[in-house]
Amino acid sequence: MTGLNRIAFLHTGAVNIAPFGELAAELLPGITVVNYLDDRIVADLGDPDRTDSVAGRVNDLVRAAAAGGADAVMLTCSSISELAAPAAAEAGIPVLRVDEAMADAAVRAGSRIRVLATLPTTCRPTLALVEERAALVGAHPELSSEVIEGAFAAVSSGDRATHDRLVGEAILRAAAESDVVVLAQASMASAASAVDVDVPVLTSPRLGVERLAAFAA
Repeated sequence: MTGLNRIAFLHTGAVNIAPFGELAAELLPGITVVNYLDDRIVADLGDPDRTDSVAGRVNDLVRAAAAGGADAVMLTCSSISELAAPAAAEAGIPVLRVDEAMADAAVRAGSRIRVLATLPTTCRPTLALVEERAALVGAHPELSSEVIEGAFAAVSSGDRATHDRLVGEAILRAAAESDVVVLAQASMASAASAVDVDVPVLTSPRLGVERLAAFAA
């Protein structure tokens, strides 16, 4: 790979730093990885007094990455994917969305797409992204969604087992009435491997970093 020498991941949760680091080591050999974290963004998106600050904070972090020599940034949180384009324009470097490749795969996989999320602030932008990617190829999928109650609180308190159980139960429900299941948050990926269903269950981390690797080549 010669196109990029240094990439930055912008996270909204520390839980994603290690998994993305492992994927980068596997799929982006020889490329320096830098992590940026604002672990209050998700909470502040749900706070009317602070929501308006999020776009500026993302812009600031992307500019910091550019100033630090990053050739590209990947937003690892679906809740802020819609901020990628303005942040790229502001900083003058490419800003990729971790969930774009997942949305493309979902559109290819079937016409009934169920989006699962543990937060409403992630569900809305993920649905919008799937609609955007479907429109690009002239597809008109039937979209549905579920916000899984209790799962985010569990993982936030360190109870990964309860989170994965709740997400797994939601996957089973979704698989019974859809062609493909989309897990909106990167932090949900650990639950997918424990569930055996007859439809694809798509997660963003590997698909996103594979697209980043293709971009870097």
